[in-house]
Amino acid sequence: MARIRGIRGVKVPVSDLARSIEWYREVFGYEVAWEFADADGVVRGVAGWVGGGAAGLSLRLNPEKAKALAGFDPVNWAVETREDLREWIEHLDGLGIPHSPEIEASIGWLLVFNDPDGLEIHVYTDEEHGADHGDRPGYGRRVGMAG
Repeated sequence: MARIRGIRGVKVPVSDLARSIEWYREVFGYEVAWEFADADGVVRGVAGWVGGGAAGLSLRLNPEKAKALAGFDPVNWAVETREDLREWIEHLDGLGIPHSPEIEASIGWLLVFNDPDGLEIHVYTDEEHGADHGDRPGYGRRVGMAG
């Protein structure tokens, strides 16, 4: 079987397409490259890039699914260092977007906030802190040679 190269993109259901496009543009620098119109000609989905092309992101109008995913975190967005995470905190503060404090998570540091539909956004560092939190409820513990 051919090896998976990576994730091409993430599709997120939203309740208000225009609002979500603008929010993801302000927060992630989202650039829409494609729009998808249904048979009636109404655009109910878009696809594009965040982070200057670092990751693909599609938004699809689907209020019921957006409501069902509220409070869930299907994707961890990556930054390299703890200092990068601090820049994200400043960015969100500048936009007036509520967020968690910097969290010492299972492997690295984590920042949590919500999109307009309540989807949890996790920004996680590649930089590891070296602490073992495997004995704490809700934290991960290594089980094999992943990576």
